[in-house]
Amino acid sequence: MTDDKLAENSDVEALVSTDAAAESTADGDDDATTPEHAPQYGVGPFSIREVALMGVWAVAFIVSFFSLSTLRFDSVWTSGLQWILTIGVPTAAVFLIVLRRLSPLGIRRVGSLGIDQFASVAFSVSSVLWAQSIWETVAFAGSTGQWVRSWVIWVSFFLMMAGVFLTVFAPFISPIDEDFVGRDQVPAHRNARPIRAISPRPAPVAAPVVDDSGALEDSADAHEPVDADAEIATDDSVTGAYSAEEIAVVDAGESAEADGAAAESADADADGAPVAEPVRQQAFWALAPEERDVVDELGMPLFRVGPTAWALVIEDRGESFVVRHEDGRTGILNDVSGVTRG
Repeated sequence: MTDDKLAENSDVEALVSTDAAAESTADGDDDATTPEHAPQYGVGPFSIREVALMGVWAVAFIVSFFSLSTLRFDSVWTSGLQWILTIGVPTAAVFLIVLRRLSPLGIRRVGSLGIDQFASVAFSVSSVLWAQSIWETVAFAGSTGQWVRSWVIWVSFFLMMAGVFLTVFAPFISPIDEDFVGRDQVPAHRNARPIRAISPRPAPVAAPVVDDSGALEDSADAHEPVDADAEIATDDSVTGAYSAEEIAVVDAGESAEADGAAAESADADADGAPVAEPVRQQAFWALAPEERDVVDELGMPLFRVGPTAWALVIEDRGESFVVRHEDGRTGILNDVSGVTRG
């Protein structure tokens, strides 16, 4: 009997594993079918690609101190603001790559760009500027027969192209592509997320036209004194069960309610839409069905919540929760599917 139960449990576990693998394949998540990746080796804390990129930058940085001109000494550092995009921005990119390895909690983005994306842009822009200098030099030499710029522009151009090779095309070239395999998935920066749909602006409501003469007559009638007892006495719908004072009080209440409804209707007509009362946020407890990351506004993980403990949600944003940790830290839980409310 025991062996039969064990065999049945084994069949159930195999079926669940097969379903999970099928779901992962349907979602296109290749990493889910490969639980472990081959270890990545490098030089110290840096990968082979990062070491090569730092070497390319070091040679370009040394070459930048040589003269660009054959007529006089004029390096890139003495040519106005040319140094910013030709060597300054690639230097900042390499510095951030080094800082990312030595200080993982340091700067992780430049605006909405990741460090590797920023490095790709930096070396691409620099290579284009050096290519422009080569084009101008060749064109001038073809028309005058004189070379006015030195070998520095050629060496700098090919070094920056090597930087483009190690940044832009690195994810597609083996073996340096292993630097991009198996990275943790994090939420995209808010500037890199899909844009919101634009709603059409509501058409303005035309104000009603009021006749001046009719308005004056209605105003005069409204300000005439009215005898409540006389009006109540002449009303056929009044029975003897209520006194005049009680009916006057009821009429006054109905008049106040009518005035309040008219005021609310006027406010709604003036704004073009009904006035909605502000929604009050009330904190509640939530239990995630699995371990999930709680991130900050930039998408960096702060802490994790899971099925072992309830988490305090201080704000419900619909597609995400604002969660407060026991130590006072506050972050955003983007994946709220299957969360149990307490």
